[in-house]
Amino acid sequence: HHTNRRVIVNLAPADIKKEGPSYDLPVAVAFLLASEQLLASEISAKIFVGELSLEGKLRPVSGVLPIALMARDRGFKELFVPRANAAEAALIKEIKVFGLDSLTQLFLHLEQKEILPPQPPTELDFTFDDIESGADMAYIRGQEHAKRALEIAAAGHHNILMSGPPGTGKTLLARTLPTILPPLSFEEALETTKIFSIAGRLNPDKPVLTRRPFRSPHHTASAVALVGGGNHPKPGEITLAHRGVLFLDELPEFHRDVLEALRQPLEDGVITISRAAGALEFPAQFMLVSAMNPCPCGHATNPEKQCLCSPAQVSKYKRRISGPLLDRIDLHIDVPTIKYEKLAAEKMGEDSQTVRTRVQTARQQQQARFKNDKIQTNSEMNLQQMKKYCQLDNAGQEILKTAVQNLKLSARAYHRILKLARTIADLSLEPNIQATHIAEALQYRPREDNF
Repeated sequence: HHTNRRVIVNLAPADIKKEGPSYDLPVAVAFLLASEQLLASEISAKIFVGELSLEGKLRPVSGVLPIALMARDRGFKELFVPRANAAEAALIKEIKVFGLDSLTQLFLHLEQKEILPPQPPTELDFTFDDIESGADMAYIRGQEHAKRALEIAAAGHHNILMSGPPGTGKTLLARTLPTILPPLSFEEALETTKIFSIAGRLNPDKPVLTRRPFRSPHHTASAVALVGGGNHPKPGEITLAHRGVLFLDELPEFHRDVLEALRQPLEDGVITISRAAGALEFPAQFMLVSAMNPCPCGHATNPEKQCLCSPAQVSKYKRRISGPLLDRIDLHIDVPTIKYEKLAAEKMGEDSQTVRTRVQTARQQQQARFKNDKIQTNSEMNLQQMKKYCQLDNAGQEILKTAVQNLKLSARAYHRILKLARTIADLSLEPNIQATHIAEALQYRPREDNF
C-alpha cells in the first residue's frame, strides 16, 4: 500500500537519546497501524525490533538480548526480530520469538494469512570439549610455580603479573587460564552475551557466549579502547572481559594513562564513563592477567643471555607501572627460562580439567561462605568480611607482622595478602587460615629490587 501523504514520525519522549537502526521496524508497524492496514488488537503485547532495507528486507541489529529481557520483564508475550537475531533472542524462554526476513512476512503473519513458526528456545552447552589442544595446561613443560599461581588466581579471582625473558611461556600460560576457570553459569552467560550484543560483537553463527571471555588488547590500545567511551559510549575491553580474563602482554609498553584508567575498575568491578549527557556505568568484573619482560632487552633474568640494559634503563622501564596499580595485583611471579631436560621430558603435566576440578571445589566453598554477602569470591571481600572470614592464629599473625615491617607493605597490600591466604586455605580444603598459607601468599608479593 503506497501513500503520497507526508508522514511525520515522532519518537517520544524527546529527552531519551535514540540511535541505531532498531527503530525501523517499529516505525513501519506504527505506520501500518496509523493507516489502518493493521488493527491495534493484532499488535497487542508484541514488540518489534529490526533494521529495514529499502526493499523491505530485515537486517540484524545489535542489543537484541537486553531487549528480549526487558520485553519479558514488562509482560510482553511475543518478540519479532530479524532472522539473524532470533537465536540470540530465543535464549529467553518465557517469551515467544519470531525470526523475520521481510516486512511483508510480518504483515502476512499478523493478518493470519501466513503464520510463522516461533523460534525454538536456544539451548546452551557449557562443556569444555572444544578447548584447543594447545591451550591445555598439560602441554606446558615445567613452570610449576607459575601454574600453581594461576590455579590460586583462578580459585579466588585474583589478579596476576608474570615477569620473565621472552619465550618462557608467559602468553601460553595466560591463555590456559580460561580452561581452568569454572564454566559460566546461565546468568553469567546472559550477562556476557548482553554486553557483546550491545557492543555489536556477537558472532552470527554463535549468538551466545558459553565460554568466559578472554580479551588481549595490543599495547598500542587507547584509554577509550580499553575502558570504553566515545561520543556515544560503547563498552571497552575491560567490559568485554567481564566475568572473564583481560590479558595485557608487555604491560610497561601500555601508555601510562591507559594503565592508570584500570585502577578504579580493578577496585570497584565497574567503570563509570561521564559525558555531558550524563554518566554511564558498565560492568567490569574481570581477572587481570599481565605479562612483562624484566628489562627493555628482556634478558635481565636470563642466565644464558647477557642483558644489554643499564641499571637506569631497567629502573625507568619498571617505573612505567605505578605503585598503586602494582598494589592491586595480588600475585607477582617470575617465569624463568626452562632447562632443556624439562623441555625434552616426555612426562605430561596435570591437565586443565584436573586443575579446574580443584578450582571449582574452592569456588563452591566461597559460594557457601558468602551466600548472604552478595559477593562470590575471596578477592571481593570488604574489611568487615575479612575480619569475619580471615582470622589468623598466633603463628600466622607473627609471620604477617614481620612481613609488614620488613617489606613496608601498604594497607591495601596487607589486605590482599589476607585474601590470597584465604584462597590458598580453600584450595587446601582448610576451614582456617594457617601460617603456611600466609607464608605462601607472601611469596607472591613483588621483591623490592623488582620495582
